[in-house]
Amino acid sequence: MDGYLAIYLNDQLALGIGWRELARRAAGNNRGTEVGDALAHVATEIAEDVDTFRSIMDQLGVRQNPLKTAAVFGAERLARLKLNGRLLAYSPLSRFLELEVLTMGIDGKKQLWTTLRDLAGLADRVPGVDFDALIERAAGQRSLLEPHRVQAGTEAFRAG
Repeated sequence: MDGYLAIYLNDQLALGIGWRELARRAAGNNRGTEVGDALAHVATEIAEDVDTFRSIMDQLGVRQNPLKTAAVFGAERLARLKLNGRLLAYSPLSRFLELEVLTMGIDGKKQLWTTLRDLAGLADRVPGVDFDALIERAAGQRSLLEPHRVQAGTEAFRAG
């Protein structure tokens, strides 16, 4: 296994776990709302994407680096402590930042699937993975969250 590819895959797995945790937290923070439903849907799909990614690594014989994933998991937990304009409560800025960061991550994931398919040549090496479907799924996640991101940004910046 190419050393650079193994490093890249472990870095991307760690980021995927971070996005998964953020999506789950955002869905919980918005439970019972339209944006919460969209986030819950995306959180489920991101968890499935992480599982798919782990399967790709297993098929390629790439060992997962638990230190990288633990570091990102811990960083996501620490990010919850950031200032949001309110001392103890969830704020409109919190919602916007969660959606903003998630959409950036989804854009990155779309690029990841394209990179693995085209630059790393994994479409041939991992024939059971439909990279085109994964790319489309990321685009669908982005489209689902985008109106909520725009609305949350408008609300946050008008309120603050």
